[in-house]
Amino acid sequence: MATQYTLPYTLKAPSEETEDMYLAEVPVLPGCRAWGATAEEALFNLEGVTADYIASCEAHGDALPAAISAAGELVVAV
Repeated sequence: MATQYTLPYTLKAPSEETEDMYLAEVPVLPGCRAWGATAEEALFNLEGVTADYIASCEAHGDALPAAISAAGELVVAV
């Protein structure tokens, strides 16, 4: 069975800083961010990026940041 993680994320509205796209990121995973034309698309993209990030850490034997806890939901910071 796969491990589920509680990962707080931020979602920024389109702006010049975000290249007029929504930007979602998981601050506890350095560089883990994704963009989308809608908030939903950015979050969908972020789920894939986050899963790949964690899978890569596990495959290479790299420790995950201590701020990650095993649980079963995605916590939203809006």
